[in-house]
Amino acid sequence: MTQLVPLAKEVDENKVTPGVLGFIVFAVMAVAVWGLMKSMNRHMGKVDFKEPEDTAAKAASDAEPQRS
Repeated sequence: MTQLVPLAKEVDENKVTPGVLGFIVFAVMAVAVWGLMKSMNRHMGKVDFKEPEDTAAKAASDAEPQRS
């Protein structure tokens, strides 16, 4: 343990580093983004991209002139 003491003196005391608080904030943000991505994937899985087949028939019937 005494071997590490000289290494601590080599650090510039005027230098600003993020430290433990910066790491904690970054880790929380990473977990939040991961959770949002999981939620988005779950919601995108529920989306039905198929159109109903009767829309083509409805479009054809709308194109015909209506009799009054």
